[in-house]
Amino acid sequence: MKAPILIAFLLSVIFISSQASEPIDRKMLVQRNNPHVTAIDTLASLTVGNGEFAFTADITGLQTFTELYKNGMPLGTQSQWGWHSFPKPENYQHSETLTDYDFGRGRLEPYSVESREPGRHKDAANYYRANPHRLHLGAIGFDGISVTDITDIDQTLNLWDGRIESYFSLRGERVEVTTAVSPNEDLVAAIVKSQRPMPICLRFPYPTGIHTDDACNWEVDSLHFTQIIEQGPNHALLLHTLDNDSYCISVSWDGEASLERKGPNYFTLNPSSSYYSFAVEFSPTMPHTLHLEASQYIEDASKAWNDYWTTGGAVDFSGCTDPRAKELERRVVLSQYLLATQCAGSTPPQETGLTYNSWFGKFHLEMIWWHQAQFALWGHPKKLARTLGWYEKAAPNARKIAQRQGFKGLRWMKMTDPDAGEAPSKVGSFLIWQQPHLIYLAEMLYRAGDTTVIDRYFPLVEATAEFMTDFADLDSLGRFTLHGIIPAQETLKASETINPPLELSYWHYGLSTAQKWRERKGLPRDAKTDTVLMHLSHLAAIDTLYLAAESAPDTYNDIRFTSDHMAVLGALGVLPDNDLIDDDIMRSTFIWIYQNWNWDKTWGWDYPTTAMCAVRLGKAEQAINALLMNQRTNTYLPNGHNYQDSRLRCYLPGNGGLLTAVALMCAGWDGCTQDTPGFPKDGTWNVKWEGLLPLP
Repeated sequence: MKAPILIAFLLSVIFISSQASEPIDRKMLVQRNNPHVTAIDTLASLTVGNGEFAFTADITGLQTFTELYKNGMPLGTQSQWGWHSFPKPENYQHSETLTDYDFGRGRLEPYSVESREPGRHKDAANYYRANPHRLHLGAIGFDGISVTDITDIDQTLNLWDGRIESYFSLRGERVEVTTAVSPNEDLVAAIVKSQRPMPICLRFPYPTGIHTDDACNWEVDSLHFTQIIEQGPNHALLLHTLDNDSYCISVSWDGEASLERKGPNYFTLNPSSSYYSFAVEFSPTMPHTLHLEASQYIEDASKAWNDYWTTGGAVDFSGCTDPRAKELERRVVLSQYLLATQCAGSTPPQETGLTYNSWFGKFHLEMIWWHQAQFALWGHPKKLARTLGWYEKAAPNARKIAQRQGFKGLRWMKMTDPDAGEAPSKVGSFLIWQQPHLIYLAEMLYRAGDTTVIDRYFPLVEATAEFMTDFADLDSLGRFTLHGIIPAQETLKASETINPPLELSYWHYGLSTAQKWRERKGLPRDAKTDTVLMHLSHLAAIDTLYLAAESAPDTYNDIRFTSDHMAVLGALGVLPDNDLIDDDIMRSTFIWIYQNWNWDKTWGWDYPTTAMCAVRLGKAEQAINALLMNQRTNTYLPNGHNYQDSRLRCYLPGNGGLLTAVALMCAGWDGCTQDTPGFPKDGTWNVKWEGLLPLP
């Protein structure tokens, strides 16, 4: 049977097998999990978006109280394209961020790193770390009202239709606001019903360049300016210029209204009616959108979201009697929504999505798997495909990095931006577990039925595998080792670390999959890659427990090795079983970690990691316990965001990891014969699912 036919057959079998009972009432499933806000909660702001652009609103349905929400869930207006760089104060060059390291390969390897010593290296590294940074494109809210004017709050995020429906009283008078984002343009639309005209303010901030914040500096109007370059009876076109960067803002409205300037970067739209609508589009160039009424954009959003929810995967927990099932369903549904609004654009997403900036708005390539592998598993491979094309743009820089360090192929950077620049980092520059992600994600698209990816991505898969093969170092024992790295468990040092378990397992999976791609192309297997696979080091253990790395014999006596990410569990869980792993040792390691880990020193994706390992080891109860563990970094806010701490109030890798884990718990993995292997068979978890794919 030919590959495309086989894939289609397997997909049909999977889908039919999940349809043994009556189909899920998807609309009911989604709507019973709509977030509902009845009081001001700065961590409960709500977002509408399309993956490329997102708009986060307060209880007014707009961004009226930006300062109030600044340290909660900020009211961001962000896009995948909206970036800015400060002018270089001293003409710093990226080459000034490089430091040579000797990792025993017979040469020096230059890495882009931060510096503690004063001087040009430190200043250059600080500049390239903070530039470019993602922009907050503009705040849109009601003008001239205060939070004390607001009572009787009744706000719902209508997930099924992808819109925010806000009701409140303003000084005793009822106001209704409907807010949505167009599915095809970077445009927010709103309909306002009130008892008197309510002016809208449009404010455009200058960026802060700070590591983590709402990216809004409202105090430096002298550094930027917004021009009106076109104005008509129902439309105005603005141009916001910041240093050497600029973008357009197209404002349209129905009925009589006037646009008034109140400051260099501050405008008000003053309607003459108490019932009106408007739309604001942001664009890196002159927009060419037909100016439709806001109601049309809101209707378009509804159609797009209805299609999203009625296609792809769904999991219904309403038949479960375990009291935790309702919360798990809420997290799953809201995660599906958040990832579609914020993590399905033309570039990989940052860890805080399009809500507010973290790590200067840059995105981390080791996190793309956590954000987006779930799209293929949940029946939305086009959303993954939309982002994966960025790797083609990034490839030239990835090749330069590999060549600079003396390696063949493509070395993917960790912390980067739309132009594929390399951000200096004392940790990120030494990570390698992002390297196989391109191979894994391209394979996921193939498994989802898109056989065209073989021709399109084969050159990138081949060059990625070429680097991985070259990076593996032959030692005196005849083994290929991984060293000179900081592993996913980032508490280990690059100068000391040898053979961390997740990286070994991922090298095995990535290189094995790359060889399959050669066979699909009708090419012979690469001989050197097969040699590396045959002699790749096994995971290192002491007695019956796997180590954080072969070079970390004190793993179970040192808090450095029992905090942060329990990456060893990803070696079997995130990834399929392989010849490097002893399942009995992994089972003992899982039990020790489950019972003894420093859970207060973890991150949002660590709980899905633990759950996935538990599922593959046949420990369904522990999988549920891990997903719903009562820890700060496993908190899911009313809007569905995975709260970490006061700095990272949202953390989308946790949401993506949750969906991937639930897919594994429902659909299993290649060769798994058990139905819903991740749920206990005690009668309390009657889970219905449909449209999910198994993991490798």
